[in-house]
Amino acid sequence: MRRQLAQVETTGTSREFESQVLAVDHTMGDAILLTVSAPTTVVQRLNSGQFFNVSCRFPGSFDPLLRRPYSVYRAHQQPSSLTFLVRPFGRGSAWLAGRTPGERLEILGPLGNSFVIPPRAQRLLMLAGGVGVAPLVMLSDVAVARGLDVVFVMGAADAAGLLPASELRGPVEYVVATDDGSRGHHGLATEIVGDYVHWADQIYACGPEPMYRTLRTVADTHRINKKPGVQISVERGMACGFGACLGCVVETRRGMIASCVDGPVFDFDEVVF
Repeated sequence: MRRQLAQVETTGTSREFESQVLAVDHTMGDAILLTVSAPTTVVQRLNSGQFFNVSCRFPGSFDPLLRRPYSVYRAHQQPSSLTFLVRPFGRGSAWLAGRTPGERLEILGPLGNSFVIPPRAQRLLMLAGGVGVAPLVMLSDVAVARGLDVVFVMGAADAAGLLPASELRGPVEYVVATDDGSRGHHGLATEIVGDYVHWADQIYACGPEPMYRTLRTVADTHRINKKPGVQISVERGMACGFGACLGCVVETRRGMIASCVDGPVFDFDEVVF
């Protein structure tokens, strides 16, 4: 069910801005697509994989204290707005999932780095685990607009947790896996990836850390000289967004790195799991 759209014109160039909820759509079980207003300059300079920190509390309250990070699911030019995929895991996300059109939010961003499509890449393989699908949807939009070939693999616990195929725009090959076998491949999404590694020029992934551990085995088995390259977006509690609190560090071959500044996108072969 779609709640009524709220109309708002948003201006300004500050990295921190007040936003208004425009629409809420239900998708993927208990998850929602939350569309909010954003300054035109923010939307124009945004790249797939970057994230925003959202204050998940009422004005005047300090609970929860820390902001919650959300990758952009989709960016819109008219009206200038952003869509986030929100699933109510904890207090912050449950509060955000309960917002309605017209309510105001305090947002900081865009933050972090982004996915990169190599100049000569034509065939892109994307692997999503659960709500990790969010930044890959935006990346898929970019790839399709450039005329690139995309295979989009998604895994979830059951069919209800999968992204509807209609959410992927353009000629994207959508392949799914469920833990209970209720739809697609019965098993892990990483078990499908091996069939496409030799086809791909570049691989992208976003999901929980256990998914990356199994992806490591698949990658090491099917790639030659670490080709194709793999870019991953890590899931961390990036509360400050500026590398100050060090609550989101990732262990890499270059040492411990704050994912909110030098991530959340990393070269898969640089990360230590």
